[in-house]
Amino acid sequence: MKNFYLEIKHIDKKTGARYGILHTPHGDCEVPMFMPVGTLATVKTLSPEELKEMGAGTILGNTYHLSIRPGADIVERAGGLHKFMNWSGPILTDSGGFQVFSLADNRKITEEGVEFKNHLNGDKLFFSPEVSIGIQEKLGADIIMSFDECIHWPADYDYVKKSTERTIRWAKRGLEAHKREDQALFGIVQGSDFEDLRKMCAEELVKMDFPGYSIGGTSIGEPKEKCFEMVEYSVKYLPEDKPRYLMGVGSIDYLLGGILRGVDMFDCVLPTRLARHGALITSTGRVNIKNEKYKEDFTPLDSNCDCYCCKNYTKAYLRHLYVCDEIFGKRLMSIHNVRFLIHMMEDARKAIQEDRYQQFMEETLAKFGDERGF
Repeated sequence: MKNFYLEIKHIDKKTGARYGILHTPHGDCEVPMFMPVGTLATVKTLSPEELKEMGAGTILGNTYHLSIRPGADIVERAGGLHKFMNWSGPILTDSGGFQVFSLADNRKITEEGVEFKNHLNGDKLFFSPEVSIGIQEKLGADIIMSFDECIHWPADYDYVKKSTERTIRWAKRGLEAHKREDQALFGIVQGSDFEDLRKMCAEELVKMDFPGYSIGGTSIGEPKEKCFEMVEYSVKYLPEDKPRYLMGVGSIDYLLGGILRGVDMFDCVLPTRLARHGALITSTGRVNIKNEKYKEDFTPLDSNCDCYCCKNYTKAYLRHLYVCDEIFGKRLMSIHNVRFLIHMMEDARKAIQEDRYQQFMEETLAKFGDERGF
């Protein structure tokens, strides 16, 4: 794809962390970047205009959920996800592969694909590499994913080997089914925590010459050390000039640790989900806004934050909105959490360009102790 490529601008001299520009059909994004998740063609409580103002580059949509509601045909007739949700920037869609993991009680995996039960009404659904690619082509995102199995952890070697080999075969089928030249299809590296299987998967995908590569099967309950091992096992077999995407990661230690290991792209529902429950991340650490001590705290949530919430409202007001279950409170706190992570990535990019990423990472993590940032 001539209109999709990663331009590496600088590599931190001490750590190898990367700064670059990801060029897409709907605009350019600086990386490393955090991508807010809009599962159902909306980032919960936030408008596209607010996301753009916050500095969001790419946002996500969920293929499985959008195929059920409103349906891929409706999105296609609307002009694709960009027009349907009024977002002018890049969009990424997943493949439905994560639902192979999350709906494990309601699925059957065969060589041909996966049979699901619709989580809303119990109807039978079937996803294959060809079905997933077909849906994603109708949705029209800039970046789409190969269909894979997100392997549970822990899993025995024989199962992981068979699953990973099938994921490779599915990637080839998806690549052959993919017809749209304005979409970048990523291969997904699986293999659980077995380095030889990660190596096998990465090398086979690289032979297929995908425009980018995702690292799957992480952040699903394994210890952080295991997650980073799986990232390292994958990254060292991937090409330097293609984007690397660590799927489903959104806490500060995982984001910064991923960047340290050469990852460019991250996504997670965490900042908006936790905001709706009153959990907020600030430059001085975690804030649980439901705490009684904020009842008469008339200071900003974070005096170092430039978001709309922090510039205009106090902790006392946010606590009041939370206690009263007011929607505006969920919006304000979601604005803050998303902007905080986007701003942190801006600072990380600057640190990489100045060859001080290790120092930046250590100073940032020191504010949160053993917490994951949320």
